[in-house]
Amino acid sequence: MARRSHLNPAAFELPGGPLGVLLIHGFTGAPPEMRLLGEYLHARGMTVSAPLLPGHGTSVEEMNRCRWQEWTGCVEQALAELRSRCSPVFVGGLSMGGLLALYLAAQHPDLPGAMAYAPALKIADWRLPMSHLLKYLIRSIPKGESYYQDFTDPNAVQHIWSYDANPLAAGAQLDSLRRATQRMLPQIVCPLFIVHSTLDPAVRLDSAQAICDGVSTPPDDVTVLTLHNSGHNLLVDSEWEFVAEQTARFIYAHLA
Repeated sequence: MARRSHLNPAAFELPGGPLGVLLIHGFTGAPPEMRLLGEYLHARGMTVSAPLLPGHGTSVEEMNRCRWQEWTGCVEQALAELRSRCSPVFVGGLSMGGLLALYLAAQHPDLPGAMAYAPALKIADWRLPMSHLLKYLIRSIPKGESYYQDFTDPNAVQHIWSYDANPLAAGAQLDSLRRATQRMLPQIVCPLFIVHSTLDPAVRLDSAQAICDGVSTPPDDVTVLTLHNSGHNLLVDSEWEFVAEQTARFIYAHLA
């Protein structure tokens, strides 16, 4: 089952000019949560691509069969396809998508910039590392209504397509991706735009600082934006348009 099943969870592309932006959705989510940002950037002439990650947009059972390397392989392919048509190409992602954006930045030092929104480097839920064992006992855990109550804008949930349960085997893969990304931080040299919120119940507030401390990007090329009126999915919450505006500013500032 999925929340807001009236939304189409498929990948989308918004054709525009030669400047490309790859947007990556989060864990158990789907491309619709990237559409507000995507349409904002597209309205400013950019070509936007938002792929659907393996195991997402289908069923919890299918997601539980995925490995994190399938997610990195998917975004690698999406980046290559977008680069075949656009130059330059920026990458950005939400939560787990933020980890995948950082992964791409580590693998491609020639990227002009990467955006990490609520990057899930440090997860608030201490049970995530236990998913490596719990997956043998429990297939999934229902999210419950409280999962959707951190939004400050009650209409934000209308933009969310998400499973109503957290798949445990996939959660173990998320933890493995998180650890792999953390090890790769020193390989990142491109400009970074990191956005997080003090109201985020899912990602620890020190996640942004851990990224700043771990990357090799010069400090002057790392921009951290701290929000105070958004939940975890800050790309659809009360401050999404401000985040989109600052994203466009970051991209324009690093076109050279």
